[in-house]
Amino acid sequence: MSKLYAGLAAAAVVGMVGGLFAYAQLADPEDAFAQCRAGTVGGDIGGPFTLQASDGRTVTDKDVITKPSLVYFGYTFCPDVCPLDMARNAEAVDILEERGFDVTPVFISIDPARDTPEVVGDFASNLHPNMIGLTGTEEQVKAASQAYRTYYRKQDADDPDYYLVDHSTFTYLVLPETGFVDFFRREETADQMAERTACFLSQ
Repeated sequence: MSKLYAGLAAAAVVGMVGGLFAYAQLADPEDAFAQCRAGTVGGDIGGPFTLQASDGRTVTDKDVITKPSLVYFGYTFCPDVCPLDMARNAEAVDILEERGFDVTPVFISIDPARDTPEVVGDFASNLHPNMIGLTGTEEQVKAASQAYRTYYRKQDADDPDYYLVDHSTFTYLVLPETGFVDFFRREETADQMAERTACFLSQ
């Protein structure tokens, strides 16, 4: 059964990437950011969301995306992928700061049952002082995930408190006035992310 879930997860990610590529073929040739992109870009990705901040406040995308932001969907109980990805995102933000760019790393939990506001706040602050950790109700998290076309699925487990969550691992570059402009795959390094992000912010 776990192989079936893994296959479904892979199919969902492949479908999402395929959609991103298909949009790239139809993208506006006058795209102001064309020279910054790695080759593929999504269309209708990102948008409004309502979530909970680490202090328990209800916040919207307008409250969160006030600066260029690197947005990632994961969960704090993730054994390896999420911490590594978020540490890389934090490193990219520091590299950008050295180059004069102010970028915010954002972590959105897709495991609201365990990731309380306090938990995501601790997770974020341990990785970077400027990182914003967000969670919410199941409905709020689902809506945010759908807006960014991400995938996640809780795995079955004997212990209801200990389980893994399959999820996509893209990081999204979002600008306050423009919205989503590009995404990064997890194999990209902090230096590569910083280089491409700087290109967007220099336009």
